[in-house]
Amino acid sequence: MKADVSNNEPTLSGVRVVAFVGQAGTGKSQRAQLVALNLGIDYVIDDGLVIRRGQIVCGRSAKAEKNQVRAIRRALFQFEDHRKAVRSYLEKVSPCEVMIIATSDEMVSHIVGNLGLMQPERTIRIEEVASPEEILNAQKERAQKGQHVIPVSHVEVRKNFAGKLVGRLRVLWSDRGPHEGEKTIVRPPFNFYGDLRIDPMAVEQMGRFIARRSRGIEKVLVFDVKPVEEGIAITISVKAKGDKRNLLETGKDLREKILKAVSYFTGLEVKRIDVQIQEVEIP
Repeated sequence: MKADVSNNEPTLSGVRVVAFVGQAGTGKSQRAQLVALNLGIDYVIDDGLVIRRGQIVCGRSAKAEKNQVRAIRRALFQFEDHRKAVRSYLEKVSPCEVMIIATSDEMVSHIVGNLGLMQPERTIRIEEVASPEEILNAQKERAQKGQHVIPVSHVEVRKNFAGKLVGRLRVLWSDRGPHEGEKTIVRPPFNFYGDLRIDPMAVEQMGRFIARRSRGIEKVLVFDVKPVEEGIAITISVKAKGDKRNLLETGKDLREKILKAVSYFTGLEVKRIDVQIQEVEIP
């Protein structure tokens, strides 16, 4: 999960970057619009979205993902179509200044690397704009209710979010648009703190379980999982049973089942699955 996307495109020198950093649940998104306003920054990058004055202008929310692994990858812009769309948009509106909201300096580095942006000219810490008491209250709220704030209007969130909308916040700016000061409180379909890693052994156990219960498979001989660029590659060797004429269908069926299960339950990108039938038991 640490690997960045290979990006050979030139750096977008016309996009100036400011980072807004704080641990998960400390109230960054709740303050994002006001911080950006005070700095004269039009664009905010938060959890996979590009936001301009309370409106989603590009990207896809990590909170729209169904599991944690895909959410992390979405927030880091590791999906090629997502990355290219956001980069293309920023290139189009350049010169501009963006504020990247992140949980750590490392996360900022991943995002600017994947999008081909300059390193931040300045990093603002949540502690600079919120008191210790406010940060503690935000962390308690997150831990107890599992709620997140997205710095866009509820109208925008409804089109980009998979979880439950549970409320709204409003900051009144007299010279701003109808939704520009609005923030939406949401409850994603998952919640997590810290790093998340998928052990290859977990993928292997899942694959072996599926194979043992698949039609035409007698035994799993070898199951190998290797990391590749932006995902994993799986090789499985099995002992099959039945008519030799059905072996191709047996292999295709097993491949599809493993692909669907691993992709769905782990969120990992399965780049390749090689099914090798090494032995055959004929009744």
